[in-house]
Amino acid sequence: MGFGSVWHWVVVLVIVLVLFGRGRVADIMGEFGKGLKSFKQGMNEASEVEPKEPASQIPPPASKATLNGEEIVDSSQNKPQ
Repeated sequence: MGFGSVWHWVVVLVIVLVLFGRGRVADIMGEFGKGLKSFKQGMNEASEVEPKEPASQIPPPASKATLNGEEIVDSSQNKPQ
């Protein structure tokens, strides 16, 4: 009998029902369901509130590379072929 057998879970369920009773387990699961529903609503509201940045606001790459205000020349482009 392994950890994932059906009989293992049946015994665990019986012990939980004996300790807490059917009413208490139902209350706990109801609260769990309400929490999930609230979480989903919060995620939907958060995605509606945050505006998405359009790609046009991203600055284009610089045409010339500079270091401390001085232009950097790429010597690999000036090689004769």
